[in-house]
Amino acid sequence: MSNLINSKIKPFKATAYKNGEFKEVTEQSLLGKWSVVFFYPADFTFVCPTELGDLADYYEQLKDMGVEVFSVSTDTHFTHKAWHDASETIKKINYAMIGDPTGTISRNFEVMIEEEGLALRGTFVINPEGEIKVAEIHDLGIGRDAKELVRKIQAAQYVAAHPGEVCPAKWTPGEQTLAPSLDLVGKI
Repeated sequence: MSNLINSKIKPFKATAYKNGEFKEVTEQSLLGKWSVVFFYPADFTFVCPTELGDLADYYEQLKDMGVEVFSVSTDTHFTHKAWHDASETIKKINYAMIGDPTGTISRNFEVMIEEEGLALRGTFVINPEGEIKVAEIHDLGIGRDAKELVRKIQAAQYVAAHPGEVCPAKWTPGEQTLAPSLDLVGKI
């Protein structure tokens, strides 16, 4: 995998299911705000609904932070609607569920498993300028934690707003940051 950090998102055009409607989504939809692109292998599976439901539980907090969420699988937008209608867990999702049946978006973010036609579990945080600031990819059997994603976004937003400062491990808003300098070398 090449280094996606600080790279610009590549062009795409797809259809998403959101709030009872089908909507066109492009890379332009991600610009001008912080965004999360959350890849998962397939609808009607096992780990996926636990992750998507967990993310749905944090969606209002993310929106309050100025973040929009886009989940993506290689299913169609029609399959997303059917799953939304059939599953109590998925019914609570209010963010866009993008269909990527051609695999274009999955390939753009380098999460496509070509021989299976599925995406790995990939989480990408994108700044308002369209640059990838966080990239995390998991094997299919390892679920993600939305609470930790929120913390990473808070750190990314803080660093963007405070040039010259960095956030140490487990940093949360209100805690002390670091200002890298010669004085800190060997003292942490």
